[in-house]
Amino acid sequence: MMVATHGFQRARRPEQIEARRCAILDAARAMLGSKPVADISLRELSESVGLAKSNVLRYFDSREAIFLEVLDENWVAWLDGLSESLTPTSDDSPFAAEIHVASAVAESLVSQRLLCELMSVMAGVLERNISADFARDFKRRATVNSGRFASLIHSQLPHLSEGDAAQFAKVTLVIVAGLWPTAEPTESMVVVLNEMQAPPASDMFAFGLREGLINQLVGLSARAATRTS
Repeated sequence: MMVATHGFQRARRPEQIEARRCAILDAARAMLGSKPVADISLRELSESVGLAKSNVLRYFDSREAIFLEVLDENWVAWLDGLSESLTPTSDDSPFAAEIHVASAVAESLVSQRLLCELMSVMAGVLERNISADFARDFKRRATVNSGRFASLIHSQLPHLSEGDAAQFAKVTLVIVAGLWPTAEPTESMVVVLNEMQAPPASDMFAFGLREGLINQLVGLSARAATRTS
């Protein structure tokens, strides 16, 4: 399929470049609404925005760089929502605060399908085909996002050290990345899971994420208590 690129003019002014980048990101977001990132090629993405692949690559390093940009904006938006939704609990029973915070984090992530999907392929796929300059910039932003998440956890659980909160932030990403593939099984696997009378995959993801985060946060708090006793 040939791409209709007649009338294409290279964006030269900063506002033109930004507008072209936004158009490409809009196309990527729209496609991610109907298919997983693994099924979206650079050719297909280029065609959807009406540009040749070479023209898309004038604005982004690669297909992977485009999706990392989408990941970053979803990461920031999730943190914005989480900062507003995290509230203290009045339950003062042992580890109630940790369970409350971990459950709130898990619930907020379950509602962020796209973020979870992109996190699940971040290290293994999306970071494999980018330049050093883009990698440096993305890692800087990812570090800021992770640090912001750790600060939110520390503000809710001040008895945890900043290092412990940072560790929880890192482990959260690992747990999401590990569990997410099970949330969207293939058609064949759905048949098998139904035969086994297993819960829906989405329910198993939500349960596994909540339990994993609770165990991590309770464990970190228990270790912190032994250091101060």
